[in-house]
Amino acid sequence: MSDSFISERVDRAAAPLAVGDLLVILAVITVGMQNHGTLTGAVPLLTTAAPFLFGWVFASVPIGAYSSGAAESAKAAVPLAIRSWIPAALVGIVIRGATQSAFDVGLGVFMAVMVVTGSVALGVWRWVFFTFR
Repeated sequence: MSDSFISERVDRAAAPLAVGDLLVILAVITVGMQNHGTLTGAVPLLTTAAPFLFGWVFASVPIGAYSSGAAESAKAAVPLAIRSWIPAALVGIVIRGATQSAFDVGLGVFMAVMVVTGSVALGVWRWVFFTFR
């Protein structure tokens, strides 16, 4: 990736969005782990979150979730987050499945829950951010 590619898709003004997105993704995973009784500490949380955070970086930068447009309004920021989360969640699921043998009957449900929950959480967070900024 060239400097111009990165500079078109990452704007310093979007730094608060990046911090909030990270916290929201961790919160979604934390709630999921709590609901399944698998949250036993920081290491399991980070181990579970790592594939999804990798997926987020892999998808969000090229899609422009932190571009200058994303830093300007909820109208731009919310759809960019949702468009970034869908492939990010799928990448995270594939990595997690490849490393933890998670490909089973419940995979479709897990995929749907991660895509929908993450999309809603990121969208609401970004909408709230711009509403109260």
